[in-house]
Amino acid sequence: MKISRVISPLVPGPLREPAKQVRNFVSYQCGVKLLRRDPLIPPDGGHSVGGDFVKIGEEFFAYFKELAALKPQHRILDVGCGTGRMARPLTSYLDGGTYDGFDIAKPAIDWCRRVYDRRFPHFNFHYADIYSELYNRDGKHRAAEFEFPFQECTFDFVFLTSVFTHMLPDAVENYLAEIARVMKPGARCLVTFFLITPESQQLIKSGAADFEFVSAADGHYVADPENVEGAVAYSEGMVRELYEQHALQIAEPIRYGSWCGRKDGLSYQDILIATR
Repeated sequence: MKISRVISPLVPGPLREPAKQVRNFVSYQCGVKLLRRDPLIPPDGGHSVGGDFVKIGEEFFAYFKELAALKPQHRILDVGCGTGRMARPLTSYLDGGTYDGFDIAKPAIDWCRRVYDRRFPHFNFHYADIYSELYNRDGKHRAAEFEFPFQECTFDFVFLTSVFTHMLPDAVENYLAEIARVMKPGARCLVTFFLITPESQQLIKSGAADFEFVSAADGHYVADPENVEGAVAYSEGMVRELYEQHALQIAEPIRYGSWCGRKDGLSYQDILIATR
C-alpha cells in the first residue's frame, strides 16, 4: 500500500520516550536563550505533522489572506491547532483580532499555552478531550457529539488543515454543523480534504497517487481498512451535499491538490473555502 506525506494532527510520540523528550527540551531552551531560536517553533521531535513546520505555516498564511480574505481585525478559530503551525505566522499579522485554537492532543495544547500566553495574550489554546483511536485513546467525548466551546456567531474565519482527512462521516457532519454555528454571518471557513473526483480516481488507478483509497461506505474512502483514521477521503459530491445541509456556500473554485499525482495542484491537499 502506497502511503506517504501524511499531514496529520500532532501525535505525541516523543512523550513516550522521556529521555529523548528531556534532551529535546533542554536543547530547545538553550536554543531560545543562547541562539535566539524562534520560541514558537517546537523543539525537535515536539511535533510529528508532515512537512516543514515553518514553510507550511507560511504557505497557509498566504492562502488565508489571498483566498479567504483574512483581515488583521478578524476573530479566528483554528480547529486541530496542534503545536501552533498555523498560529505562528498569525502572531505578526493580527491587529485587533484574536485567535483561538483547540486540539485533542493535550501535550500540544500545554506547550502552546506555555510559549504563547505571556507573549501573545490574544492567542488562546483549548484542550478538547475527544476520543481518537490514533491520537487520544483516553478521550471522554466523541467527535460526532462534541460541541465547540464557543458561542454562536463568534468568528470571522474558521479553518481546519488536515483534520477532516482523519475523521469519519458522523464526526465530519457534526463539525460542519458546529463550524456553521460559530461563524458570523458573512464569515469564511477554509478546510482541506482528500476529495475523490473522476480525475483523482483515475490518478489513483494509474498508481500516481500517494494513497490507494478504497471505498468504505456513505461516500467516504480509507487508505487502510485496519487504520481507518490514518487517511480518509470523501467524494466531492458528498462534501457538497454536507455543506449545503449546513448552509455553507462553497466559494468556487475548489483548489485541488497534488496528493493524487495532479501536476497543477495548488497545495498538497484539496482546499475548499465557504461562506456562511
